[in-house]
Amino acid sequence: MIKLIAGPKGTGKTAKLVDDINAVAASDSNVVCLERGNRLDQLLKPTVRLVNMKEYPIEGFDQVLAFICGICSKDYDLTHIYVDAICKVANESDTAALASFLTKLDAFLDGTPVVATILYSGDIDTLPEEVRKFA
Repeated sequence: MIKLIAGPKGTGKTAKLVDDINAVAASDSNVVCLERGNRLDQLLKPTVRLVNMKEYPIEGFDQVLAFICGICSKDYDLTHIYVDAICKVANESDTAALASFLTKLDAFLDGTPVVATILYSGDIDTLPEEVRKFA
């Protein structure tokens, strides 16, 4: 299952993300959060595995998908994946490629207990329908 949190910069998406992550982490869940940089490290509970994507040679949505698949293959008990600012993490902003990424990720997660929450900075009304259906 995928949940998309979208909106323009400054609308409280990250605060909502942090609250959700910390609430889930408090309930004996296995949580991974992907971000580009270290801005969330002081805001999240220590049980959350925070991955700084700057440390990995990831370019594009397909490589982010492969990275997430690798995390899932290692952690059989994973319950939640969070991605802060998907376009920054992927270093890509093509909305058609984003739609393809979300569709492939949704198919991959189908039948698993993993919930993926993705943040997108931008106007949701400008996104293709394939992306908006996850919002």
